Amino acid sequence: MDYISLFVRSIFVDNMVFAYYLGMCSFLAVSKNVKTSLGLGLAVTFILTCTLPLNYLLENYIFKEGALTWLGSQYAGMDFSFLSFIIFIAIIASFTQLVEMVVERFSPALYNSLGIFLPLIAVNCAILGGSLFMQQREFVNAGMATVYGLGSGIGWMLAIVGMAAIRERLQFSNVPKPLRGLGIAFIITALMGISFLSFSGVKL
Repeated sequence: MDYISLFVRSIFVDNMVFAYYLGMCSFLAVSKNVKTSLGLGLAVTFILTCTLPLNYLLENYIFKEGALTWLGSQYAGMDFSFLSFIIFIAIIASFTQLVEMVVERFSPALYNSLGIFLPLIAVNCAILGGSLFMQQREFVNAGMATVYGLGSGIGWMLAIVGMAAIRERLQFSNVPKPLRGLGIAFIITALMGISFLSFSGVKL
C-alpha cells in the first residue's frame, strides 16, 4: 500500500511542475505540440525512473556517512556525501546521452522537433530535484525510490501534455493580443496549479 500511495502522491500531490515548479523552462518551451510534449515527457519519465534507484544505491551504500560499513568496521566513519551532488548530475547526464542517441536513431522527427531541449534534459531541475527529494525523504529501499521516480516522471509528463493540448486549442481561440504566447501560458499554468492543489486534500 505504501508503494501505491507514494506513486499516486508523486503524480498528483507532489507534482514536479505544479507543486514545486521544477522543469518550467522545458515545460513552457516545448508544450506547444502534444506529440512533441509526449516524447519529451516519456524521456523525462525514463530518466527519472532509471536514475533515482541508481542514485539511491550510490547514496546509501557509498556516499553518506557510515554507508561503507559493508566493507568493514574500519570504513564506518568515512563520509563522501560531498560527492553526491556531482555524481548525481553525472548519472543523469549519462542517461540523457543514452536517450538522445536512441531517439536520434529511431525517431529522427521527434529528435529534430525537440532540438536543444533533448540534451538539456541533463540540466532539467525536475530530474535533479527527484534525486535531491529522494535524499531528503530517506526512502527505506530502492523500490520506493523507483516508484517515486516513475510517479514524478508521469506527473511531469501529464502536466506538459495537458498544457500542450490546451495550447493547441488556444490557436483557434480569440486570445487578446497582449496575452498571446507566454502570457496566456503563464495564466494557464497558474490555473492548472490551482486545480492540482485540490489533490492535496486527498488522504493517501
